[in-house]
Amino acid sequence: MKKTTILTTLAFVFVLLFSVQTNAQNFAKLDKSPLDIAYYKPTKDAAPQIKIIYSRPQLNGRDLSTLVPNGKVWRTGANETTEIQFFQDVTFGGKKIKAGTYSLFTIPGATEWTIILNSDLDAWGAYTYNESHDVMRIQAPVTTGEPIDAFSIAFEKNTMYLAWGTLRVTIPFTE
Repeated sequence: MKKTTILTTLAFVFVLLFSVQTNAQNFAKLDKSPLDIAYYKPTKDAAPQIKIIYSRPQLNGRDLSTLVPNGKVWRTGANETTEIQFFQDVTFGGKKIKAGTYSLFTIPGATEWTIILNSDLDAWGAYTYNESHDVMRIQAPVTTGEPIDAFSIAFEKNTMYLAWGTLRVTIPFTE
């Protein structure tokens, strides 16, 4: 009886030690620029026609012009380069684009932004941006609106909007 109790106790301790080691994982902390997805669907019940995966940096009292300076290529978000997927051919900002997935870069300006679709995918930031891989460039007007702290991308009636601070960039498209 003592042997059974000792063996049972040892087996319990053995299982406990190994279960503690296998559960001690190192998980990443919450990202300060959370990942988000924006979809364009022509109607509520329709399949998506455009999907954008991007991270949402926040102003947190900082000046937008220092975070996204005019004239410099920006990843259009934070962390990994923003990716846009077209599920069918579209006319984007007045130019025809084939269905597929592209990285989305921008070059901010005072009155208009350059919107860039590039063939390089799965990159971090704009550090490896290669202009020779651009698929298209368009110009998009800048307007102002109510302040918004977290960078945001939204769709409404064949228009894609980029918003941060009081800045708004409008990109029309047709299916």
